[in-house]
Amino acid sequence: MRERLLLLAATLAAYGASLGSGFHFDDYAIFGAPVFRAGQPWLSAGLLTKLTFWLTGGSAVAGHALNLALHAGVVLLLYGCLKPWYGSRASCFAAAIFAVHPLQAWAVNSIAARGFLLAALFGLAALWSWLKSRSAVERPASRFAFRVMTLFCLAALVWANPEWTLHAAPGVHSAQFWLAQSVVAARYLRLLVIPRGFTVDPDIPAPSAVLACAAALVWLLGIGALWRWRGTHPSIRWILAGLVLMIPGALFPARGPAADDRMYIPMIGFCAAAGILLARIKPPVLAIAVLVLLTAAGASRTWVWLSEERLWREALRHAPGEVRPRIQLALQVRATEALELLNQAAQLEPHNPEIPAHTGKVLLDEQQYDAALTELSRSLALDPRNAVALNNRGVALAALNQTAAARLDFEQALEIDPGLAEARENLSKLPAR
Repeated sequence: MRERLLLLAATLAAYGASLGSGFHFDDYAIFGAPVFRAGQPWLSAGLLTKLTFWLTGGSAVAGHALNLALHAGVVLLLYGCLKPWYGSRASCFAAAIFAVHPLQAWAVNSIAARGFLLAALFGLAALWSWLKSRSAVERPASRFAFRVMTLFCLAALVWANPEWTLHAAPGVHSAQFWLAQSVVAARYLRLLVIPRGFTVDPDIPAPSAVLACAAALVWLLGIGALWRWRGTHPSIRWILAGLVLMIPGALFPARGPAADDRMYIPMIGFCAAAGILLARIKPPVLAIAVLVLLTAAGASRTWVWLSEERLWREALRHAPGEVRPRIQLALQVRATEALELLNQAAQLEPHNPEIPAHTGKVLLDEQQYDAALTELSRSLALDPRNAVALNNRGVALAALNQTAAARLDFEQALEIDPGLAEARENLSKLPAR
């Protein structure tokens, strides 16, 4: 019990402050995505995660509290799974590293990343139930119950994770995503060993196809070598598990080539290996010092995640040539700085429809309706089915007393997105025909 309480205390020390966080860039999309879609199978990927979004509603506190509780549950399950094999000390070190490592910050602090927490929870629950069934030889009813639970947990492992689908995310080129994964994997492993240089939008150079294939071959050869040497030391088996668990994150194209939350499940293997090695360090105070430093680093990452402005200023420092940090930071700062950031983004990507759409919204908020109308019309010329931009242009048109044109924009926005409440409300405010 003492070890479990210490693990919970470490989890709270590193990530407890996330309870004071708000919504982040990917979190807003979960409110516009329905739990069920027409023709969607009941056991579709991510359905369980969407149900948890529905249960916590639009409350940031409830969303972050559930993420933190799930993370704590995974930590305790990891400890419970490793203890029968390696004893209390090694399993406690492993679970503690998993609990506080700053590479976990994205998965814990982003509500939209909850699928990884659920998948890890159900996967470890399946392993735990299998271990329990081995010790329940004399109780057939218990063995049957554990086997049923194992099957359920393994099914939910896929059911929980919305990224485990073979369909690429909108705007993602699968080939470019796959080519970049050799660089992404190297970055993940560096952050695992040297936890510095975190950012939510890293600048990932795309290697050539030859270099990417060579890196994939080296990766497979490394896995093969570890498989051959897996019996020499228990930590090698867990490093092998971590490397294998990294493969799904490189196979399923998602928005952005790199996102640290994809390392949440592979961290189970790497942290188990690290815990076994730390348990052998003499004196143990050195291992404890490593845990204290990792806890401080995890708490530092949570502090960054507490502010969208801090998060995106950090991203812009690390990737000054990227457009997305400028767009996201523009949403958090005053109009003058926001317009300057968006102007810089437009010079980098002149045909990106998001940039004039956000520029138009800033100008709309500043009541510069003519300029807003120009920018929003430019955005819609590039992306005619942007319901939000249509709604915002309708607001600008209504402010300029062009009621008929505003009505058409609101109606078209609702045709594209019937759930856009703002467009429906704006349409109701227009005078009757």
